Amino acid sequence: MRFALIFSEVGTGLRRNLSMVVSVVLVTFISLTFVGAAILLQMQIGQMKSYWYDKAQVAVYMCTATSIGTNCGGGEASQEQIDAVQAALQSPTLSPFIEQFYFENRDQAYQNFQNQFKGDQVAEYVTPDLLPQAFWVNLKDPSQSDVLIESLSGTAGVDSVTDQRSYLEQIFSILNAASYTAIGIAALMLVAAVLLIATTIRLSAFSRRRELGIMRLVGASNRFIQTPFIIEGVIAALIGSILAGAAVWAMVTFFVQGYLGQRISFTPFVGDDATVVVIPILVVIGVLLAALSAKFAISRYLKV
Repeated sequence: MRFALIFSEVGTGLRRNLSMVVSVVLVTFISLTFVGAAILLQMQIGQMKSYWYDKAQVAVYMCTATSIGTNCGGGEASQEQIDAVQAALQSPTLSPFIEQFYFENRDQAYQNFQNQFKGDQVAEYVTPDLLPQAFWVNLKDPSQSDVLIESLSGTAGVDSVTDQRSYLEQIFSILNAASYTAIGIAALMLVAAVLLIATTIRLSAFSRRRELGIMRLVGASNRFIQTPFIIEGVIAALIGSILAGAAVWAMVTFFVQGYLGQRISFTPFVGDDATVVVIPILVVIGVLLAALSAKFAISRYLKV
């Protein structure tokens, strides 16, 4: 019977403050959608790092006729200098760090360039003699690229030694910045949701101040009085959390997998396994924040 009374009070509060409840639902939905997007972005960054870092190579670019590096005083790298670099890569000093390497001559570099920039006007102006010959090295541990860079950077005929991970770090830093921005916006929206829930609970309590006074006179406990208000906040936040979960699922299904996955096939993207992790997190965050803010608001009101 007491449960029936509690849920009757909950229904009364929701009807009396319907517009505020809708506001709580919308603010919770928007804020948790940003939270979900930030979590997904971090998961995507982690997945891309584990995938691309293992594939990242170290490029040992040999001098061309137009190179101005300190090791290129003699112009284009000679065959002897190329052989010397190959011998260094096969030496007992560097070979323990290397999984495999191959040499790309000028014609191969030109063909790869044409394939990569097919349809671009820049491909029409590039000739084979403008492209450097290079050794492409796969390391057993990509994080040990400094060993290769320090060993070969001063070698005659070597224009530069470049770790491809440096390019990846720039991309990941941009993605991290976007993720942190989403987290910041989500934090502000969650604060707004907490304040709105607290305000809604206080208005609901004020509109039922007469009933609350009667409950106190007949000896109702504070827990019994507070429970309907807490449930009101939790219901509103739960609806917003479920909507945010649906938005995250739609984002992954239709945008990430449906759009990006079909157009960018060379990198993996997060899938349904990510939504299975993210959606419960959003629901828990929404319900906990609503319960705590509602309990705090009604407790303060009853003490006044």
